[in-house]
Amino acid sequence: MAFEDQYQQVLTAKYDCLLFDVDDTLYPLSSGLSSHVTKNIQEYMVQKLGIEESKVLQMNQVLYQKYGTSMAGLKAIGYDFDNDDYHSFVHGRLPYDKLKPDHVLRNLLHSLPLRKVIFSNGDRAHVAKVLSKLGLEDCFEGIICFETLNPSNQRNISDHKNEIIPDIIDLPFQHIDDSLLPKTPIICKPFEDAFEQAFKIANVNPQRTVFFDDSLRNIETGKRMGLHTVLVGKFSRTNGADYALESIHNMKEALPDLWEANKSRETIEYTGKIAIETSVRA
Repeated sequence: MAFEDQYQQVLTAKYDCLLFDVDDTLYPLSSGLSSHVTKNIQEYMVQKLGIEESKVLQMNQVLYQKYGTSMAGLKAIGYDFDNDDYHSFVHGRLPYDKLKPDHVLRNLLHSLPLRKVIFSNGDRAHVAKVLSKLGLEDCFEGIICFETLNPSNQRNISDHKNEIIPDIIDLPFQHIDDSLLPKTPIICKPFEDAFEQAFKIANVNPQRTVFFDDSLRNIETGKRMGLHTVLVGKFSRTNGADYALESIHNMKEALPDLWEANKSRETIEYTGKIAIETSVRA
């Protein structure tokens, strides 16, 4: 095969972009941050929205299950609040010091010759703080987060208004008819419009993109949208997941193809350089 043909084959390799979730994906669930997020959300519901403390646990579970995030659910059922205030209360008080620089992951990411983009439901300040604590600030080409998915939904002033209907959470979430639920003004995973937005913003082809996430619902949607999917923090694959990793550190063992393209590229470039130098000397 001619050098030009070999090089073109590498350029058209299977993957050209990686999408990464942040929370419980780039760092393990065992860090404990997720439990603090849940606690802060419930405190926000009581202290800021005046919801009865006895209802917040069930209500939060229902809204998360039905809307992808508690925030999206609260907005859907009529609670109007400032997004920045919510994020500051829920994320701004997290014990980020539990996260330490991850040199292993940093080296893995830097060794990959592909575009790398963050795709998170979190707000920009939270994502930036996590990446900083992990020492991964310079590992990604771009960040898709709450603000990029919801550019016109920055404040509590909105044309989207619902009558507050907290009684919806008195039933177990599995008994609630999704078709009767009010629509949320928030765009977020695991819903397809969030993925469509992400593809457009990051200019990615889902068929040539690998998506890493700890949420099975996000993975299932990603698979439907054409992504190659990697479920992080799990021992075995489930529906929608092409791969399962106990830890993000297991990337190279599970997906060696991501690195093979770079090795092939380097080999071909070196071979081509030798061929050119030999031709010049001749």
